[in-house]
Amino acid sequence: MRLDLSPLRASRDFRLLLGSGLITMLGTILTTVAVPFQMKELTGSPVAVGLVSLAEFVPMVVCGLWGGAIADALDRRKIVILSEVGLCLTSVLLLVNALMPSPQAWVLYVVGALAAGFGSVRGPSEQAIINRVVPLDQMTAAFAIQGLVRNTAMIAGPAAGGLIVANFGPAMAYGVDVATFLVSLALLVRVRRVTRLDEATPASLRSMVEGVRYALRRPDLMGTYLVDIAAMAFAFSNALFPFLADDLNAPNALGLLYAAGGVGSVVASLTSGWTNHVHRHGLAVIVSATGWGVAVAIAALMPDIWLTFLFLAVAGGADMVSGLFRGTIWNQTIPDEYRGRLAGIELLSYSAGPMLGDTRAGFMAQLGGTRFSLGVGGLLCVGVVGLMSVVLPRFRTYDARTDEYALAERARRATEPATA
Repeated sequence: MRLDLSPLRASRDFRLLLGSGLITMLGTILTTVAVPFQMKELTGSPVAVGLVSLAEFVPMVVCGLWGGAIADALDRRKIVILSEVGLCLTSVLLLVNALMPSPQAWVLYVVGALAAGFGSVRGPSEQAIINRVVPLDQMTAAFAIQGLVRNTAMIAGPAAGGLIVANFGPAMAYGVDVATFLVSLALLVRVRRVTRLDEATPASLRSMVEGVRYALRRPDLMGTYLVDIAAMAFAFSNALFPFLADDLNAPNALGLLYAAGGVGSVVASLTSGWTNHVHRHGLAVIVSATGWGVAVAIAALMPDIWLTFLFLAVAGGADMVSGLFRGTIWNQTIPDEYRGRLAGIELLSYSAGPMLGDTRAGFMAQLGGTRFSLGVGGLLCVGVVGLMSVVLPRFRTYDARTDEYALAERARRATEPATA
């Protein structure tokens, strides 16, 4: 079934946020390609490339939790705008470093940590706004549209990034990233402030703990977080792509490897109409996460760039479907008073996994080679997701038609139309 576009027709602010996100992501992906390329050129070490993600991990955790707390306490629109300014400045720092006669590898670690912090503060507020400007019954469609936009950027961005970095160097990629942030900010300032359904909760350590406690009381939510972290930590391996391209005798196809997951995700988004008829969202996440791991493991065995691309694309499609159903559970069941803090935890779940995955991939590649790291990671993902499906029965059996939290949130929001 084709993509449901009703959220775009229903909400002007959703359109603005979507446009801003697309432009920002296009530039950010150029930097995502340029940083590991530059680190590889400076060090020649897969461990050094993998450690870029590890450097981002602590600020991402701390700022993600704090970003969720302030999203429930302060003006969410203002938080998004100020964080976008901070992200723009980090790209300026990368540009300055790349233009130096002797660029420093340590700058990539430090600036990566700063960018992770700003991005983690921004994410919860942005998602909390989207949750308010889109009707609850359109959430799955909204996530599919977000996924389509995000992954279209994941196709165009890596392809452009590979060409720009290979022909003009990392500095050009960082410069384009700075320009995209400026355009994105011009859209963000037009987004209207969204009123809350509940009284604002002051940001504090106590409020952060309350958010964590709420999540721990919800096995269905914990399942979405834990399955995604496990799937990404064991099978995400983007740090290997510069080395995998060399192994496949296709160094000029680096952008193709980065774009593969996006291609699969776009196909999944464009055909996502069927997801509106699925109600067992927990089981759907488990099946999709398993498919992601299987596809990554098969990609490790492929002898040429095109077959590798194909199975990485299949993996990206499976991950997109998993994300659709995780997002639906989150946004159809979490009260607005917890929306920011839980969005912070969600950000940790889908950001921590790839960071840990890149670090794991780098160390495993050092031990057994690129293909060993990719293949074993995929198999470990399948095993761990299978184990979690057994130990998390409330998540596995979640049904949106009967879940008490989904029913309560629908009843509460029934008289609160989204901002047009």
